[in-house]
Amino acid sequence: MAYRNRLSSGMAAFMAMGITAGTIAPMVVSAPSFAQTATTFTDVQSDYWAAQFIQQLAQRNIIAGFPDGSFRPQAPVTRAQFAAMINKAFPKNSVRQGTTFTDVRSNYWASSAIQRAYTTGFLSGYPNNRFAPEEQIPRQQVLVSLANGLEFSPQGNVETTLQTFNDSTNIANYARSPIAAATENRIVVNYPNVQFLNPEQVATRAQVAAFIYQALVSTNQVAAINSPYIVALNEVEKPPVAVVIPQGTTIPVKYDKAEKILVTQDETAPLTLTVAQNVVTDKGTIVIPAGSQVIGQLKPVKGTKGSQFIADKLVTTTGQEYKITAQSETITKTQRIEKGSRIGSALKNAALGAGAAAAVSAVTGDRAIATEEVLGGAAIGGLIGAFFGRKSVDLIVIDPDTDLQMTIGQNLQISLK
Repeated sequence: MAYRNRLSSGMAAFMAMGITAGTIAPMVVSAPSFAQTATTFTDVQSDYWAAQFIQQLAQRNIIAGFPDGSFRPQAPVTRAQFAAMINKAFPKNSVRQGTTFTDVRSNYWASSAIQRAYTTGFLSGYPNNRFAPEEQIPRQQVLVSLANGLEFSPQGNVETTLQTFNDSTNIANYARSPIAAATENRIVVNYPNVQFLNPEQVATRAQVAAFIYQALVSTNQVAAINSPYIVALNEVEKPPVAVVIPQGTTIPVKYDKAEKILVTQDETAPLTLTVAQNVVTDKGTIVIPAGSQVIGQLKPVKGTKGSQFIADKLVTTTGQEYKITAQSETITKTQRIEKGSRIGSALKNAALGAGAAAAVSAVTGDRAIATEEVLGGAAIGGLIGAFFGRKSVDLIVIDPDTDLQMTIGQNLQISLK
């Protein structure tokens, strides 16, 4: 369990990213692309036992189907194929030097994936420096790989844990401790009978998808799936682990509702942004998932004619809420709106603060602006009078993709369950 428990080792269950020398530094990885779903696979029905596991991994581009639209869930997985899958699933730093496998040519399609799976600790070779890339991988090897690569170790008695399986005597000696750790971390998925591990059976594409997804669940990278085939031990729920995101960390955000935002130089406008990319530790554990929301305000910056986003609250995809101190750089780019000008192009795909909407309406005489939706849904009718008689107004122009990236101004403690 070291991969997860490393977060809680050291000083009780507390760790600071980038503060304690040599522990963890925060990094950001791209949000997953959702180009393919299991519903496109002709041979994976919605009621198939592994449909949800397959769907979720396909959405994250960890696994893919075949050109004919099939997934072939019952097809066996080779060691080379498995190496490629885990490299996509787990962005992890190397834990050992590379090696040369005598049966893996430098131009072999999975050569780099095999080498990375080795250096990150997920896979090892056989005697005489063989890797056997085309060998079909047994279920127990898959579980050993995930437990070793994630640095899980059993917390309870190994043999007691393995008694969960009616066929535990078939588990190889080398695999017993890692499989016990995998079982404790709910990585094991047994279909059709949850009590039979079938350790020597060749792993299918569906089974590997289930194992990998559960490993992602165990490291807090994805939400849990409710399946009756997940092996769950009766255990006391572990306390959450506190992780500190250090001051100075950048949180990438986006605003999908508009291509630009317009506000006056002296207005305050409510704004909710979406975290654009996963914020993760250097071990791959997600601390702020992509899709989380940052709630705050656009506010004028004293001493300048600029605006700045000030964050108040972070709401994660699991519903956890945190008080956050973070802000963007000062934005000073402006766009002039003049009396009689055509405003169609100026306002195309734009979101307006209430003050900006009132200013545009008053200066151009276009009362239709007053009925449009503005940031926060504020009523702008009472604001229009402040701009009567003006021939022009300068509005601050904010590009959500580049101007609103936030820097944390004070250490932020996140609780990982």
